[in-house]
Amino acid sequence: MVKEKIAQAIEILKEKQVDVWLTFVRESHSMADPCMSLIVGAHCTWESAFIITAGGESIAIVGNLDGPAFRDSGNFNEVITFKTGIGDSLRRMFKRLDPQTIALNFSKNDYMSDGLTYGMYQLLLDYLKYTPYRKRFISSESIVSAVRGRKSPTEVERIKAACSLTLEIFDGVTRFAKPGKTEKEIAEFMLNAVEEQGVGLSWDRATCPSVFTGPDTAGAHYGPTDRKIERGHIMNIDFGVKLNDYVSDLQRTWYFLRDGEQYAPAEVVKAFETVRNAIRLSADFLKPGVMGYEVDKVARGYIVSQGFEEYPHALGHQVGRQAHDGAGILCPEWDRYKNLPYLKVEPGQVYTIEPRVTCEGYGVATMEEIVVVTDHGVEFLSDPQEELICI
Repeated sequence: MVKEKIAQAIEILKEKQVDVWLTFVRESHSMADPCMSLIVGAHCTWESAFIITAGGESIAIVGNLDGPAFRDSGNFNEVITFKTGIGDSLRRMFKRLDPQTIALNFSKNDYMSDGLTYGMYQLLLDYLKYTPYRKRFISSESIVSAVRGRKSPTEVERIKAACSLTLEIFDGVTRFAKPGKTEKEIAEFMLNAVEEQGVGLSWDRATCPSVFTGPDTAGAHYGPTDRKIERGHIMNIDFGVKLNDYVSDLQRTWYFLRDGEQYAPAEVVKAFETVRNAIRLSADFLKPGVMGYEVDKVARGYIVSQGFEEYPHALGHQVGRQAHDGAGILCPEWDRYKNLPYLKVEPGQVYTIEPRVTCEGYGVATMEEIVVVTDHGVEFLSDPQEELICI
């Protein structure tokens, strides 16, 4: 996958008319640039420079003890090692390449493009102090966004496989869950299933899975509690697995029937169907060339039209090696999202679609699906939840 992404990055540099993309790091196991897993594939110890050029070169300048591992990986066309310091090797390389534009991993908008620390930036300025190259730096944001966002067929299949396993575990929850079980017991059941499958989690174990039952839950981004499921409760779960270095991020909604109920109450059904319909409408609208805020507006407007309050977050984010994979998202025009609402959707990008509504007295109805953008629309990588699961 690293070789595949480096090859893709070379073509993107040509497209963006940028000469060189530099990822400059040290002790990356402790302070990792998000681009390392994408276009390097290993950690480094000393100050290291990973250079990709529009001319088709991929170069690693690393400490002498790191050199053999990078050579054996075969990911880079050229591996240069140093003993006493990286400065001379770095200056010689820039003199040889003579780039007019050098993209560095800093960004005000996208955290996945912001891996260059301030200290490393200052060191880079020092190393290039008497050269013209320190005045040729630009942000790599548009490059990182494209390399991360434009998923290859292999990447899409890996995400789809992670979605499939996630849905299998959700099916197990349907068989396991019943009134009297606590949120923590549901989470423990799911974590045991993850261990049995020998896979990882999409984010921190403390909140993956997040389990919410009833009308008085803590809300999103909160871990399972000792709260017990009761009849008349809605339960929703946010969960994902990591499989072959790629992740899923899905949510499902259940309702626990009261004694004598054969169906969920009308207000619960309406809440569920409003979310389901919002997902359908926004998926139908989502296609290359539209901007993120336009997609969000479709779902948000529909939910408000049905008498519910708008959801307090973005409609969806990109998924890949991380659950939140950075760059463009499907979000409203809020200051917290900076310029991200105005980035255009591109083929190959993989997004969640995850609106929610509060059903007073019952809980929160929400689903989260994952789609890949095609040349003309989207394809679902998760099997959408079409019916409320009643237990």
